[in-house]
Amino acid sequence: MSTTGPARTRSPRAAPAPLLTLLVVLTLIFTACGAGERRDQAPTPPPGSRAVSFQASDGVKLEGRLFGDGDVGVVLSHMLPADQTSWWGFAESLAARGYMALTFDFRGYCPGGAAGCSKGTKDVAAIWQDVTGAIRFLRSQGAARIVLMGASMGGTASLIAAADEGSGVRAVITLSAPMSIEGLVADAGVLTRITAAKLFVAGVGDPTGAADAAQQLYDQSPPPKRLEILPSNDHGTDLLTGSQGGILSTLMLSYVDQFSGT
Repeated sequence: MSTTGPARTRSPRAAPAPLLTLLVVLTLIFTACGAGERRDQAPTPPPGSRAVSFQASDGVKLEGRLFGDGDVGVVLSHMLPADQTSWWGFAESLAARGYMALTFDFRGYCPGGAAGCSKGTKDVAAIWQDVTGAIRFLRSQGAARIVLMGASMGGTASLIAAADEGSGVRAVITLSAPMSIEGLVADAGVLTRITAAKLFVAGVGDPTGAADAAQQLYDQSPPPKRLEILPSNDHGTDLLTGSQGGILSTLMLSYVDQFSGT
């Protein structure tokens, strides 16, 4: 607080200033303490999962967690601005069903602790290479067949990776995926190259316009394909924890069963 002016001159209006200053300082202290507590609350790794690391197809080192085992591997790609923890619950469901599931942090995402810390800088246009790296990692762990699941930007990246990997991918499931985001584009040229089965899911009230995007992705894709517009305003993996979570989880697991070749 400035001390310029006559040292002993104080108007009645100036009296509350020290109290206001004290309140501001206390607010900052309590806010900082709260932020510190949130940073210290590292997520607990799900039982039975293990920390892993692998390289994106362009060499960036990524970190994730591996759930379960089996000859069908499922790659779970997170949305913006989430991280791999947003998929942990569903990864456990996949593992319980006999699938090997991989969650991971896209390049530049570093939540820390059990949630992992991937290298590189955030670059949405390049994250499809993280997905192809995840596919190759699962194959190195014994997965003979691959299923891709992605939320929002992770869904778009999964479609591009599926087009790049060809028939090696059995199915792709997207939750609220946009056709394009920050240079990451799943246009007709990409979609028509995907031979895998495709399930496009979005909430009808999603404010990002995900329902319209899901319809366009469906329209431009060759069969086999399916479109599900749910009565929800949720986006991405929030659909799994919202009012339609039970229905969606059952749908996704059934789709994997149907098209993974088991």
